[in-house]
Amino acid sequence: MKLAIFGATGGTGLEVVKQALAAGHVVTALPRTPAKLNLYNPALTVVQGDVLDSAAVEQVLAGANAVICSLGNTANNPDFVVSAGTQVIVDAMQKLTVRRLIVVSSIGVGDSKDQVPFFFKALMKRVLKKAMQDKERQEQIVRASSLDWTIVRPGGLTDGPQTGAYKSGTDPKITAGQVSRADVADFVLKQLIDATYLHKTPAIT
Repeated sequence: MKLAIFGATGGTGLEVVKQALAAGHVVTALPRTPAKLNLYNPALTVVQGDVLDSAAVEQVLAGANAVICSLGNTANNPDFVVSAGTQVIVDAMQKLTVRRLIVVSSIGVGDSKDQVPFFFKALMKRVLKKAMQDKERQEQIVRASSLDWTIVRPGGLTDGPQTGAYKSGTDPKITAGQVSRADVADFVLKQLIDATYLHKTPAIT
């Protein structure tokens, strides 16, 4: 499968790229700083650019069978870059008739607010307020699209190994525990061939 991956130099995005290539997929990624994507693989195409640039996004999407969006916000990014970038991606997908979109969001967003512990709710209201607002906007943009989307909501991310020993699903009783980025990547890639969570927001922890 030919995949377009956005957010490929972030912790989860990089794991998605590595596992996608290992599984035999062809990957095109859009890092602002290609040196951060320190991988060599003939099945990997790197297009240097910005997710807010529609021309660059369309270049990455050309010929793609599916899109994985794992955008995050860092100190040198503009405010609400995650939702703004997702809007550019969604618009380009609809223009180019690329249908399948898998987005990495977070437990605590949307109707999953009660799935996080009290201390994290406090963080969401203070330290993470703007980042969570950005994710809220992102999810609204995806839901309002005509695409075949799945929004994956992981719990607390770690750099642990891929274990396959994670819990996932849409049961609101699933609470936010830790999960490795490698396990999140594994779950994300499984959605490429599984329609169980089409137009749904599964949590993974």
